[in-house]
Amino acid sequence: MNVELINALDQLEEEKHIDKEIIFEAIENALVAAARNNNRDAEDVTATVDRETGDYHVYYVKTVVDEEDLLNPYAEITKEDAQKIDGSLDIGDTVNIEIDSTKFGRIATGAAKSTIIQAIRTEEKHNITSEYQSKLHKVVTGVVQRKNSKTGTVIVNLGTADAALPLKEQVKGERYAPKDRIKVVVIEVADGKNGTKIVVSRTHPDLVRGLFAEEVTEIGDGTVEIMNIAREPGSRTKIAVWSNDEDVDPVGACVGMNGTRVNAVVDELNGEKIDIINWSDTPAFLIENALSPAKVISVIADSEENTAKVVVPDFQLSLAIGREGQNARLAAKLTGYKIDIKSETQAVEAGDFPPYDEDAEGESVPEGLEEFEGQNYYDENGQYIGNNDEG
Repeated sequence: MNVELINALDQLEEEKHIDKEIIFEAIENALVAAARNNNRDAEDVTATVDRETGDYHVYYVKTVVDEEDLLNPYAEITKEDAQKIDGSLDIGDTVNIEIDSTKFGRIATGAAKSTIIQAIRTEEKHNITSEYQSKLHKVVTGVVQRKNSKTGTVIVNLGTADAALPLKEQVKGERYAPKDRIKVVVIEVADGKNGTKIVVSRTHPDLVRGLFAEEVTEIGDGTVEIMNIAREPGSRTKIAVWSNDEDVDPVGACVGMNGTRVNAVVDELNGEKIDIINWSDTPAFLIENALSPAKVISVIADSEENTAKVVVPDFQLSLAIGREGQNARLAAKLTGYKIDIKSETQAVEAGDFPPYDEDAEGESVPEGLEEFEGQNYYDENGQYIGNNDEG
């Protein structure tokens, strides 16, 4: 029994998750190749490895011929010699003649070893590729190894493989020192010349999605869904959430008691601000929510053109637009609408928004303005004065 071989294969299977059958087949192929390299006249060679004992045998496969027809003794055998092995053999039959593999030359043995090693590497690469393909767009934890000073790429060890964190996938201002533990999202897995190519990101929206899935039980069990994410990495993110259970507040679930859940995500993102809003299938509602924390007077959304006109109180205009336009920009990304924001004064001057008529009895909608679903109205002090859905 070849105990060393069996133990080695058991260890490979345990540590590298390489199926022993793959290696048994590789050994058989290597033995066949070695026999052919050792004797170029061999036309047909076969090899077997006992799966239980590890014992192996290599054979010339010879065809039984008449003595006068014998041309290649490595591929043919006379009927007389064949019947010494098995009396039932006749012309045209084949018989396996064992080869002494200890007589294989150094070159043949070296080639066989290379074949086995290559098979192990190929299977290991396949296993790693399969493992990380199943983790695409999911969050994983890695340890920073080093940084390429020329490209800026950071190499992160994920446990069973190294991944590349390219400069474009790094958050501006973040620093990654060797041995730092960081969370990243897997965005690309492909076969490369030197092994599996894995690319990870700290800027991708799926990092935020994955971090909330880790912190929020309701997302993990499917009760709450993250419908969309708009992110400017390192600065601010808006996420729109929806609950499949009317008794579960999706925003509250993501915020957590005293903000514990959202704060855990913010900490992992090194202080990146996160706005959590309610998702709505009604564009007007969604756009209004997306512009939070600004208050909105009205929204007119064109679903065919994916454009929207928004009116906000004068004192809320800068808040709605945000510093350097960030709030409006993220709202547009989140909703998929091109949003034109005006203050109430600007809208009135442009003729887009008639002023509220305080003398009109019982009106909750400014005179001359067409009602539409989801429209809220506020007075000049920002106080809520009505909604077309209300009686």
